[in-house]
Amino acid sequence: MLQAIFNNAMKRKIVIIDYGMGNLRNVQKGFEWAGFEARVTRSKREIAGASAIVLPGVGAFKDCMENLDRYGLIEPLLQSIRKGKPYLGICLGFQILFSESEEFGLQKGLDLIKGRVVKFLPDPEHKVPHMGWNTVEVEQQAPVLQGIETGDFFYFVHSYYAIPEDPQRISTYTTYKNRFVSSIWKENICAVQFHPEKSQKKGLRILENFAGSMR
Repeated sequence: MLQAIFNNAMKRKIVIIDYGMGNLRNVQKGFEWAGFEARVTRSKREIAGASAIVLPGVGAFKDCMENLDRYGLIEPLLQSIRKGKPYLGICLGFQILFSESEEFGLQKGLDLIKGRVVKFLPDPEHKVPHMGWNTVEVEQQAPVLQGIETGDFFYFVHSYYAIPEDPQRISTYTTYKNRFVSSIWKENICAVQFHPEKSQKKGLRILENFAGSMR
């Protein structure tokens, strides 16, 4: 099965959007480790010609949106998603799908998923950022989560978490003091709060699944 996915993916083009911040090379290496080629670019032409889009990221929500706007990447990204191309958002690429974030004041997101992004409230036992390995609880089996089970560990680094308005979009939960949404799924959009490229075998499985979703 994985060989068939590999043969198909090699005929397709995965593009990792370069908006000037984030762990882009690590994600590219993650796809390479999983056996697939992915190109880092901010070329509008390459994004338009891609078979699938990946938007990773670490840092501030506001900076991410401003950089996407500065490089003229918001509309090409939205057009790709509207055309039904598979989209994988990682960490900040997950959060900006939502309507707004409270990080550094109210910030507008892409509004592709109704909801907002809010900050963890720290306590003596739960430091912020939430950083390190934690488990997921599968709510519904999104295409990129094939082979992922409740109790599997993934690597997290984040201070904010998303609250979708529609619970039907929720794929997994994770608990850090409170239960929060750690991945979502809507049609061709899949996004995860954790970092699959840093999550060893299970993370690579997610990248394999995503590559296999390309038509």
